[in-house]
Amino acid sequence: MQFTTFGKFAALMVAFGLVVGCSSKGAQSTGTGAVDPNAGYSSSASGAGTSGVSSEEAALRAITTFYFEFDSSELKPEAMRALDVHARDLKSSGQRVVLEGHTDERGTREYNMALGERRAASVQRYLVLQGVSASQLELVSYGEERPAAMGSNEEAWAQNRRVELRK
Repeated sequence: MQFTTFGKFAALMVAFGLVVGCSSKGAQSTGTGAVDPNAGYSSSASGAGTSGVSSEEAALRAITTFYFEFDSSELKPEAMRALDVHARDLKSSGQRVVLEGHTDERGTREYNMALGERRAASVQRYLVLQGVSASQLELVSYGEERPAAMGSNEEAWAQNRRVELRK
């Protein structure tokens, strides 16, 4: 009887291993079980378009939302690539932009307002280091007050931990 129970357990573990090993990911993961909103942006140029601008540069220019890890204001490498393109544009145009800092719903209102401000300041610091005038950049923190996604799960929280660059 004990061998039969062990045999069933072993068969169950093998089946579980096959299911886990053969399943497709669907979305790229950050390694913490969270979906990475920045996933899918390539770091290699895809060639030049008809206007002489690479398709990668055009794709990076289209990114105006930059995501952060939980309780962090540290920029991700993919955000830096997009911010490099925005910095070149801002330096040449002199245009003013607003950097809106956001957080997920976890934490107190006061803490989230401060974290949203730290995130916006992180983007500001990076742009200034790339040569953008600080007078072109306005910082606003909304904390948890303007969620991009509703819900109390990691997927929604990941979409809400962001800075939006508004022209």
